[in-house]
Amino acid sequence: MQAYSLLDLSPITEGSDAGRALWNSRSLARHAEDLGYRRFWMAEHHNMPGVASAATAVALGYVAAGTERIRVAAGGVMLPNHSPLVVAEQFGTLASVYPGRVDLGLGRAPGTDGATMMALRRDPTTAADHFPEDVQELLHYFAPEEPGQKVRAVPGAGLRVPVWLLGSSLYSAQLAAALGLPFAFASHFAPAMLDRALHLYREQFEPSEYLEAPYAAAAINVFAGDSREEARRLMTSVEQQFIALRRGTPGPLQPPVDDPESIAPHAERQQVAQALAETAVGDQSDVADFIDRFLERTRVDELIVTGAMYDHDARLESFRIAGEILANRMSQQRR
Repeated sequence: MQAYSLLDLSPITEGSDAGRALWNSRSLARHAEDLGYRRFWMAEHHNMPGVASAATAVALGYVAAGTERIRVAAGGVMLPNHSPLVVAEQFGTLASVYPGRVDLGLGRAPGTDGATMMALRRDPTTAADHFPEDVQELLHYFAPEEPGQKVRAVPGAGLRVPVWLLGSSLYSAQLAAALGLPFAFASHFAPAMLDRALHLYREQFEPSEYLEAPYAAAAINVFAGDSREEARRLMTSVEQQFIALRRGTPGPLQPPVDDPESIAPHAERQQVAQALAETAVGDQSDVADFIDRFLERTRVDELIVTGAMYDHDARLESFRIAGEILANRMSQQRR
């Protein structure tokens, strides 16, 4: 492991609003910066009442303004929703204001439902088909301007903003390998193909002007507390969120409950358990054991931790526990 980072969806909690959610995200980023996290990722989701990071570039700018060293990263921008030129301009602007601190992760999924895609002026039946060409167009906009180039990103041209590909299947792993780009897998909610995707990415990687050797990241959920019981209780907010989303009734992040089995019938809870299989939950020892097993199995270059929680102070504490474990692992590697 070369680095550890944090993914935050800027959760809007029941009874609160997007302004408070984004304030909490900036608070969390400052906390992560102090704990040695390299990157603070935020993701694009639309039409979701529990997520405040839809305008991802704007949200990252707000976070970057409140921090000093930590890199701010889109994890990611859903490229089928946008023109590559506009994305290049947005992240070129961020990179101009915060040089050396901006990363752009790209996803192929819409990050929303079909009706919202139409509201974004994208055709849900064809938008993802052009993803490889759109990625290469975007990379071109970040390259130095060529003589006679008629369309350029201003700002953006020549800034070479680092571009990642993100995915939860094999497609983006293979494309990242072919283009020689870093790759991050969304195992925190879609773990099924993690091991196969990492294998294909490493096996098929072609060195490029962007990267000489493969660089892979993967995400896990972390719910850490003083006791296993408290950590398990914290996790129930995300479980409620997953069940509401699967039922087609998304809403703000709900308070945790004492009895996880009261959330939904057994079959629904089993589906959520499968989606959240890559989750470290418990006290510091439990979380450390899970992280060690995950790192040994996947050999990822960067571990991304995430975990939406209703109580902001509990979230700060959970990521403190995870950060200290990961800092210790990094220290042990250097010896």
